[in-house]
Amino acid sequence: MPRTIAKNHDTKRDAILKAAAKLFASEGYGRASMAGVAAACGISKANIYHYYPSKEALLFDILESHLSELRDRICGLTYDSDAPEDQLRVILTEVLLAYQGADAEHDVLLSATQALPEEKQEILRQYQRDFIYEGRARLAAIAPESVANDRAKLWALTMLVFGMLNWHYKWNSAADADTRRAHAKMIADLVIGGVPNLQV
Repeated sequence: MPRTIAKNHDTKRDAILKAAAKLFASEGYGRASMAGVAAACGISKANIYHYYPSKEALLFDILESHLSELRDRICGLTYDSDAPEDQLRVILTEVLLAYQGADAEHDVLLSATQALPEEKQEILRQYQRDFIYEGRARLAAIAPESVANDRAKLWALTMLVFGMLNWHYKWNSAADADTRRAHAKMIADLVIGGVPNLQV
């Protein structure tokens, strides 16, 4: 008979993902081992393989869970205003709020994605594209035509804006929700005030 899935399977899986993300971020994915993940979780090495057949499968689940949740959060936003500036403010704020408590996952995303096979990397890239396009659409709406109608320039602008968000965890990972909202407002004010006057 096949083994039944325990009622707390998802809870244990989530705990493994969190512990593994912290271990991969602190030790580096290449140096970390499944035995180390098991020890960090307080379970046996045999038990860890009950959930994940390999370190690669565990890495992919960490990143897929992180990015799919972020994609769903940003792409599922509703807005009180039709103004692209207001919508951009909401998007930037939600990204910083979504990053709260996910520093390890974000670190692993930046440092270990290349360890995955190309087809799995592409799945992760598509999640990122999905929510980044939400920001890009609002930036295109407020940018000069010379930027909005130039694919390369618009993409560069989008990456610069998301770069400010993505590196927030490096210099203020301990920021609480109110601080993140304040920082998102600062970024939004900078972008919304400057983008319409871009000369490129």
